[in-house]
Amino acid sequence: MVFGSFYNVVGLRVPVGESIVTPRSHCTKCDRTLEARELIPVLSFLLQRGSCRTCDTKISFLYPTTELVTGFLFAFSFYMFGWTAETIIALLLVSMLAIIFVSDMRYMLIPDKILLFFAIPLVLVRMVAAPLTPWWDSWLGALIGFALLLLIAIISRGGMGGGDIKLFAVLGIVLGWKLVLLTLFLASTYGAIVGIGAKLLKKVDRKQPIPFGPFIAAGALTAYFFGEALIRWYTETVLF
Repeated sequence: MVFGSFYNVVGLRVPVGESIVTPRSHCTKCDRTLEARELIPVLSFLLQRGSCRTCDTKISFLYPTTELVTGFLFAFSFYMFGWTAETIIALLLVSMLAIIFVSDMRYMLIPDKILLFFAIPLVLVRMVAAPLTPWWDSWLGALIGFALLLLIAIISRGGMGGGDIKLFAVLGIVLGWKLVLLTLFLASTYGAIVGIGAKLLKKVDRKQPIPFGPFIAAGALTAYFFGEALIRWYTETVLF
């Protein structure tokens, strides 16, 4: 959850070119520097009843949500893979997607800096310490992920952002070609369900764009942890 708190800072500051070191965490309304007791992940939000102690401005649920989900996914990664190289892949993937979730929710932007920062160690660990079988599956996944999203962007005339395209290339390295395709299917399904529901409840306007990054993150994590089981269930139960 401490990492999740830091990822909030990264996701909110990097897209607008701000330092992740200075200034110290502060209320965005009254600009008061936060004390240590106000920076305890999740707990501080609950104790302060979701508002600033000084100006009573409501604190976005984005903060505790990212902290809680990141903490859970870190623990779940270790539960799934134990002390293995795959755990490093899992933690890097969760970290990247947590930051992307924050930045896309707030700015509808997936920064190239974040993708590049995580792409390098993900490629190295995936190629050297925890390769897929066969080894070229990662490169094929990256190619298919990039090409497919690029094609969608061209056909939709900008309906898919450049950050989404590059993100799928990175996901292809981690997941391989089968699971990157499953990620796109799941992300589209999640997005459709939430989008239709939000419009039916009149939470968003019909023409209002909805960030796709959070759904990509949800789809990628579902495919990463449960993709092989889902594919096996589908082929054994649905097709036969």
